[in-house]
Amino acid sequence: MSLAFDEFGRPFIIIREQERKSRVKGIEAVKSNIQAAKAVSRVLRTSLGPKGMDKLLQGPDGDIVITNDGATILEQMEVENQIGKLLVELSKSQDHEIGDGTTGVTVMAGALLEQAEDLLDRGIHPLRIAEGYEMACKVALQRLDEIATTYEFSVEQHESLVKTCMTTLSSKIVGRHKRELAEMCVQAVLAVADLERRDVNLDLIKLDGKVGGRLEDTALVKGIVLDKDMSHPQMPKELHDVKIAILTCPFEPPKPKTKHKVDISSVEQFESLRQQEQQYFLDMVQLCKDSGATLVICQWGFDDEANHLLMHNDLPAVRWVGGVEIELLALATGARIVPRFQELSAAKLGFAKSVKEISFGTTRDRMLLIEGTPNSRAVTIFVRGGNKMMIEETKRSLHDALCVARNLVRDNRIVYGGGAAEMACSLAVEKAADAVPGVEQYAMRAFADALDVVPLSLAENSGLPPIESLTEVKTRQMQEGNPYLGVDCNDVGTNDMREQNVFETLIGKKQQLMLATQVCKMILKIDDVIKPAEYE
Repeated sequence: MSLAFDEFGRPFIIIREQERKSRVKGIEAVKSNIQAAKAVSRVLRTSLGPKGMDKLLQGPDGDIVITNDGATILEQMEVENQIGKLLVELSKSQDHEIGDGTTGVTVMAGALLEQAEDLLDRGIHPLRIAEGYEMACKVALQRLDEIATTYEFSVEQHESLVKTCMTTLSSKIVGRHKRELAEMCVQAVLAVADLERRDVNLDLIKLDGKVGGRLEDTALVKGIVLDKDMSHPQMPKELHDVKIAILTCPFEPPKPKTKHKVDISSVEQFESLRQQEQQYFLDMVQLCKDSGATLVICQWGFDDEANHLLMHNDLPAVRWVGGVEIELLALATGARIVPRFQELSAAKLGFAKSVKEISFGTTRDRMLLIEGTPNSRAVTIFVRGGNKMMIEETKRSLHDALCVARNLVRDNRIVYGGGAAEMACSLAVEKAADAVPGVEQYAMRAFADALDVVPLSLAENSGLPPIESLTEVKTRQMQEGNPYLGVDCNDVGTNDMREQNVFETLIGKKQQLMLATQVCKMILKIDDVIKPAEYE
């Protein structure tokens, strides 16, 4: 794009390949952007809350994903529109930072933009709307801090963590077993948490799954589950007090680096070559035995001869263990990863109380269970389910619950769910708007209306009359001054979220409001969209 002048000195803009580009300017551009964002947000609105609907997404190669996790839906949806992509990024950043609330943040952003559209029709400048939103967001965050409750917990007393994880899981497909799964997630997080530094390394928690069994068979393993079996069927299936050698070198004779050719013209020559190879293997096995190892875990494969010799020398082995798993194993067992056989020594071995091979019913699937590791800060949640889709969705749900537990370890303040926090913020923002003299007060009131979309959607998805439910609860919040009243989605008979045990983390809720407001500001500031024409 460049600036040129005509013969009278008047400037005009030249855009390269002008006739092939489409261009939208001014308020028109802002409105078309808002339309795109609203379309994406509407898709997610129905999957909010405990009674939210699931989405079925089919990939290009026919694989099916059924989920109601906001980030997953948007990622799999392949949104083409640029503004739609901004909302995808929005849910991703909520997922990376908090791990939960990905649907809520997109619904919130869509609601804010919807309200902005009405204000633009009244002739209010987009920047003034953005500033009003910013002011309202500050008021809402302040209100969240006021109504937050601090939850004390310890490794023994962690009921509050379990309840918060249950809230997260209640909106997922695994809601019927939320209690058991929430307890598992909390135990896993506390097992790897550093409570002094208030930090949790989620990389130490591995989510693994196997088709078969029921959801109730999901278990927390204080150790590591490997999707592998012993390399030889006659090796022992259970080992105790195991010394583990972790190797990243293959069990095979060294290959010359140059191109080579071996001419064998007699049986004796072939026999001596075979003996030479066998000697290599024997030396390798002997080096492992001399170090005191009772189990060898190798990143590469070994050929049949090596396998046979390992079995005869009573040295169980596991092959083809991936890089990530090897690192986790080394962390848990305290072993050093050894790149050469010559470097093996007793000091580099890891330890585990038991290693056993488990098989599943009538299928031929086998897995290795490594338990009793000295650095038992690596744990695995082993998911079972009727089919692959169920297991994948359970893993996604558990990931959200693990993130919530981690956030509570970092910052143990919570707010109440069921739309209670949003309604309390909405009332606070409305009140603050009265004290603002400029045009921004309209934007602040619009922000307060947008906050009501969350409780409205919750009521709608639960089959309740939305506007009736919202006005009733909001009026009660005002009259009683009780910020813990929310929408009774499960029809328990009480609107008090403290009694229903519906909690959300404070940092998660704050992040939702901040991210949604920032994205709205960004979209409202775009007033010129130039894009290449579609291919004819």
